[in-house]
Amino acid sequence: MEYQNREFERKTFSNVNFTNKSFRNSRFIDCVFEDCNLSNVVLEKAQFQDVHFKNCKIMGLNFLQLNKFIVSFGFQDSNISVSVFSDLDLEKIIFKNCQIYDCDFVGTNLSRANFENSDLHKSRFQNSNLSFASFKFARNYSINPNQNILKKTKFSIPDVIGLLDNLDIEVE
Repeated sequence: MEYQNREFERKTFSNVNFTNKSFRNSRFIDCVFEDCNLSNVVLEKAQFQDVHFKNCKIMGLNFLQLNKFIVSFGFQDSNISVSVFSDLDLEKIIFKNCQIYDCDFVGTNLSRANFENSDLHKSRFQNSNLSFASFKFARNYSINPNQNILKKTKFSIPDVIGLLDNLDIEVE
């Protein structure tokens, strides 16, 4: 099946391997991806509106390529790696119970985002707005408070120590 230059509305994709497919110029509205593999999918000018990814493998996606007119999507119980979320307005986005490895969040509006119970191993946050975001029970994050906006951001002990990673100090 072709996935580029198409419109999908209220569709659920279950157990589909989209590896190396193209979503170029397609619109996904109120769609759900469950148990799918979205490795190296081309997102050029695609539109995601109220799209939910559940228990998916997402690797090598450049979300910066999306059509930025309407961007709303979220993730639950998914493995996301080597993907780019930079320079997007992702206010209120949900990354719940996810593994988020080696992803870039540079210049991203993540205000009110939910990263609860997610593993953020080697993901980069720089010049991002993390105001009112929740990192409760999240782990392996390294966030430099001098390079990001952290107003009323929620963290849990002991992982909040990740805010000190960029300082030349020793905590015993």
